[in-house]
Amino acid sequence: MIESILKVSNLSKSFSGVKALDNVHFELKRGEVHALMGENGAGKSTFMKILIGLLAPDSGEISFEGTDLRNSNVSDTLKRGISMIHQEILIIPELTVAQNIFLGREKELSGRKDWTSGWLNDTAIDKKAAVLLEEMGVNIDRKAKMKHLSVAQMQMVEIAKAISNDAKVIIMDEPTSAISDKEVDTLFKIIKDLRAKGVSIIYISHKMDEIFEISDTITVLRDGQYIATKSAVELDKPSLIAMMVGREIDHMFPESNSAKGDLALSINGLCRKGQFSDINFEVHAGEILGFAGLMGAGRTEIARVIFGLDKLDGGEIRIKNKSVINKTPREAIENGIGYVSEDRKGLGFIPGMSVKDNTTLASMNRHRKGIFIDQTSERISTEQMIDDLRIKTADMDQKVTYLSGGNQQKVVIGKVLLAAPEIIILDEPTRGVDVGAKFEIYKLIRNLADKGIAIIMISSELSEILGMSDRILVLSKGKQTAILSRAEATQELIMKYAVA
Repeated sequence: MIESILKVSNLSKSFSGVKALDNVHFELKRGEVHALMGENGAGKSTFMKILIGLLAPDSGEISFEGTDLRNSNVSDTLKRGISMIHQEILIIPELTVAQNIFLGREKELSGRKDWTSGWLNDTAIDKKAAVLLEEMGVNIDRKAKMKHLSVAQMQMVEIAKAISNDAKVIIMDEPTSAISDKEVDTLFKIIKDLRAKGVSIIYISHKMDEIFEISDTITVLRDGQYIATKSAVELDKPSLIAMMVGREIDHMFPESNSAKGDLALSINGLCRKGQFSDINFEVHAGEILGFAGLMGAGRTEIARVIFGLDKLDGGEIRIKNKSVINKTPREAIENGIGYVSEDRKGLGFIPGMSVKDNTTLASMNRHRKGIFIDQTSERISTEQMIDDLRIKTADMDQKVTYLSGGNQQKVVIGKVLLAAPEIIILDEPTRGVDVGAKFEIYKLIRNLADKGIAIIMISSELSEILGMSDRILVLSKGKQTAILSRAEATQELIMKYAVA
């Protein structure tokens, strides 16, 4: 019988009288990959925060290798061997990759024992980081500053940081949300190596394919309550979804009911030095154009140029046959373009502001009475968006920073929609969003297309690209390699062009 390393029983936690966890049970075996599943608001984040010492439980028991963890802080749990990869990337932008990996452990890595033992030894840190990244199969410059990395590269550095702790248990919260299929393969190899060494993994993801590929055991939470624990081989996608949402979801990707309309956006010879070149495509009203490609293919970079976040070096952007140059996002919004960034925390919302203020931020002109803001109009629009997107929040005045990652994403989408754009660019629109909410967002995207909005959708999930797109533009290393129709596109064909 395999030994249990972590046991949790009757765990409960409330916030202002609202139960986030209610008598939750969980058992992790040594050398096991145990998936924790549930919709946003199911209690997964609260559970993880308790395990690593960020929160104290109201009641219940937590035993790690026979030691009571209930009164432990983050430092205690790290020393005992529990590490966590957070969904929201936690980095120091001005420090290097190596410095971020070993942040807080510089003294133990200095290699000095005389009066200079407290000094930084960047040479030693660099060497150790180089060895770690090479063992992981990750090609990232250890001396590069974090602020110069892509979101995907930052995520791989976070994974390296967790592994570098020599942990006995690693909690992975949406570790693949910002990385491409190639990096996912690398991560899964790392996980399998760790499992073979007896390291236990608690794996949180909304990507069903990943769960069934990598997990030994699956535990489901719903509305803060324990639902069940089953071996991964006992379940399939429909049964797991039913456990998570309490109902079956048929036809995950809604059918298109719209005919392609007039030309909305045309891109001719678009280029930005060092990132992409000679990009040409069109998007019509009522059409969803998917962008597929591996990390570094140029998908997000193209979106940023179109929206005015980055400078255009060459080529032309035409909206309804009118040539435009969006020097700023404001100009792009005025030209009828909306953008949901993959980096919701950095570009999507203002953490200290409320759900209402974030949702109406890009559409303030629609809520004015002279020089004043019509707060009644603001509240009506926000309430409608909360209902449409099923945003789980105490009320519209709650600060967005206190929402789950998936609900933060919904607020960002709602903000863009309230500005009533004619063209919407969605960059990883379901990143960090649970399966039930994904279904709602898919329906929303398709409804928007059916109403005549032109949509560009960037996604690292091939099933999402195939299920939602009317046509698919494939990119590889900054070059456009194919535009495929819905009928001809397959995962194999997309990957063929993505690695060309």
